[in-house]
Amino acid sequence: MNLIAKAKEAGSLLKRTYIEWMEDEPFDLSSSVAYYAIFSLPALLIIIISIAGIAFGREAVQGQISSQIGGMIGPQAGKDIQEMIANAYKSDTSVISSIIGVATLLFGATGVFLQVQKSLNRVWDVKVDPNAGIKKLVLDRATSLGIIVAIGFMMLISLVVTTGLSALSDWIQNRLPDFILYIFYVVNFLVSLGIVTMLFAIIFKVLPDVKLKWHHVWIGAGVTAVLFEIGRFALGLYFGKSEPASAYGAAGTVILMMLWVFYSCLILFFGAQFTQVYAKRKDKSLRPSEHAVQVKIVEHTEPNGVLKS
Repeated sequence: MNLIAKAKEAGSLLKRTYIEWMEDEPFDLSSSVAYYAIFSLPALLIIIISIAGIAFGREAVQGQISSQIGGMIGPQAGKDIQEMIANAYKSDTSVISSIIGVATLLFGATGVFLQVQKSLNRVWDVKVDPNAGIKKLVLDRATSLGIIVAIGFMMLISLVVTTGLSALSDWIQNRLPDFILYIFYVVNFLVSLGIVTMLFAIIFKVLPDVKLKWHHVWIGAGVTAVLFEIGRFALGLYFGKSEPASAYGAAGTVILMMLWVFYSCLILFFGAQFTQVYAKRKDKSLRPSEHAVQVKIVEHTEPNGVLKS
């Protein structure tokens, strides 16, 4: 009976999540983030590569990123991304140019996360306080940069673990039965899932201008990570079979990247919406942060939670 009750509660959560997700116009939100992501991508990749390259070297990390992107949206896109990264590293070495370059790099890389923050604020029905001033803007840029640094370190951890598991699997393949390898494939997947979960947890906890408890965030991040892994697999099949950007010629890679970010953001915002619905059912006292205000909405209460009208 308890299991049936939990299943009904889960079904109710997902149903309410879908309704509120559609109310927040996720296609518009995802389109905006995809647009900003294209302009932020070179700077974002350079910072991540610089951080992860501390241990593995720039070329190794650059190759890993290109390989991952190629696996998701096609080998040609992976090559184009690698060339884009190489071109981004070519710059004038003068002091003034370096200073301007670093400032532009940081400004560009954090732009996409500011757009994600605005979208998440819409999910949480809050907005930045008009009286917050320049302090809030600086804080948001610093927060976005912190998330980028966290992504870099998570990628570093992922590379360390993946390299270790790969070396160990080669050893096992030569000495132990083949079925042991499948255990390592599962371990590798779980490690990847754990890293993605941590990333979503950081995004959901830090970016929206609302005070959240970590145990609510972890539930939502875990659900989002599972959906993201499923979506990544499905998108890989979709891009591999249909080639949606083939009609765009030289601009095909840009279109593919925008499509991938667009579809991924749909999953991200669904997961954020799930986190919001779950958190509000468990904690009715959720409040905006000190730099934000609640957006006034008309609400009515049902037995299983607070719903938007």
